Amino acid sequence: MHSPAHPFHQLFEQLGLPSDDAAIRAFLKANSPLAEHLELAAAPFWTPAQASLLREAISEDADWAEVVDALSLALREPAAG
Repeated sequence: MHSPAHPFHQLFEQLGLPSDDAAIRAFLKANSPLAEHLELAAAPFWTPAQASLLREAISEDADWAEVVDALSLALREPAAG
């Protein structure tokens, strides 16, 4: 499996979120698990601009799509301890 075009932290930067490892872990812990039936961009914790960015990345199959998919999967895992 190859690495996504963009690292995870760059997606957080694009979303206007803190992008260091500790902040990403805290975000995932605070917002997991995301219900399987819920589209990632429809999650209640996104601003309208963040949700739009996520939708566009997937719908346009942009080079961000892989890392957005990875974020979706990470948010569907049960929150760690």
